[in-house]
Amino acid sequence: LPLDLNAVFFYGLNVLLGLAVMTWLSCLQQDLALGSHPRPSVTKMEMTELLSLRSHGGVDRALLSFDLEADLEPTFHWNLKQLFVFVLAEYTSKSNVLNQVILWDKIVETEGDAKLNATSAYIKYALVDQANELRNTTVDLYLVWDHMPVTGRLYMDRGFGSDFKLPTNYR
Repeated sequence: LPLDLNAVFFYGLNVLLGLAVMTWLSCLQQDLALGSHPRPSVTKMEMTELLSLRSHGGVDRALLSFDLEADLEPTFHWNLKQLFVFVLAEYTSKSNVLNQVILWDKIVETEGDAKLNATSAYIKYALVDQANELRNTTVDLYLVWDHMPVTGRLYMDRGFGSDFKLPTNYR
């Protein structure tokens, strides 16, 4: 009897391993963007208004609004649980070669919510530079989405939006 249970147990493990490998292979096309399925598109990602640029608490802080139009529906397939979508600001400064700040985020759980449209939306998180180097800086805005599958590897995609230059004086 113990030999039979051992055989059944390891047969079950082999079946689970086979299913896991088949699942991984079926997701490989979406993960590596193989084939001819449509790609997500970012048609608009731009700053619309600089609300303020100030030194606050020893750091530079900028508040702004943005316009966004993106269709992330093509990213959805049976293995995608949700997308973590965020607006990323990137700039260089004397203190750091690369600065990245998340300004806005959203969790997209359904294909119906994957068409993003925002007009003059305010950022959730301020654009902050700890070295007071935001003035007269060119900032690139990106829309980034993080794929969170049911099973498999996590990965990110990004769509370029636009760039803008902050003023030389505080406002």
